[in-house]
Amino acid sequence: MKILFIGDIIGNPGRKALKERFSAILGRHDPDVIIANGENAAGGFGITEDIAAELFKTGVNVITSGNHIWDKKEAIEFIERTPMLLRPANYPDANPGKGYIVLDSRCGAKLGVLNLSGRVFMDEADCPFRTADRFVEEIKKQTNVILVDFHAEATSEKYALAWYLDGRVSALVGTHTHVQTSDERILPGGTAYITDAGMTGPTDSVIGVEKELVLKRFLTRMPVRFEVASRGVEVQGVSITIDASNGRATSIERIKEKIDR
Repeated sequence: MKILFIGDIIGNPGRKALKERFSAILGRHDPDVIIANGENAAGGFGITEDIAAELFKTGVNVITSGNHIWDKKEAIEFIERTPMLLRPANYPDANPGKGYIVLDSRCGAKLGVLNLSGRVFMDEADCPFRTADRFVEEIKKQTNVILVDFHAEATSEKYALAWYLDGRVSALVGTHTHVQTSDERILPGGTAYITDAGMTGPTDSVIGVEKELVLKRFLTRMPVRFEVASRGVEVQGVSITIDASNGRATSIERIKEKIDR
């Protein structure tokens, strides 16, 4: 099974870039399942029902998220009827939506996708390690092929969870920092790992935001309305190959494609 994971989509520039390069990326990587982190797809903060539908229409099968999932209030309602849009599983059980999904891939094998949030320098959430224990065992009743989107700030927390789950999940992909790392690897137990898949959006920016606005905030400490930048747009992510017979990853490759804009 081949999985294409698209790093955090940032606003309209990120969505347009994904559309423009989608066919070419599919041709090169031929994925069986496409997953994208879409929590910043609506103007850089949150996601709307129309934008979720747009991403699904583009070809994304599952949208993962993180700490910005509720930034657009409509998400609280429409996530209940959109099972392929996930929120972190270690948010309270009573919250709207679900933290994992099991779906059929194009190759016929089932894939479980689990979304978790970190706790270091992040909003309060239940323990991602214990939550992973709970849901990985639940997913394994249906499939051994499991991908985790760990939306977290600290590299140490991401690596720690990857080692904790090595051999129990097929891949752990870090998101949230919007800066693609070059540490992709297969851990000894067969779990593919990267600290951060990066972002699909404008790199001539401060993690997707107009750099002048961020500089003003740092220099003055005054409130500033952030806006998504528009230049240096890239599609970033990873392509992961998994042996569906045992759930072990066999390869992980970074994707980093520049858009002329």
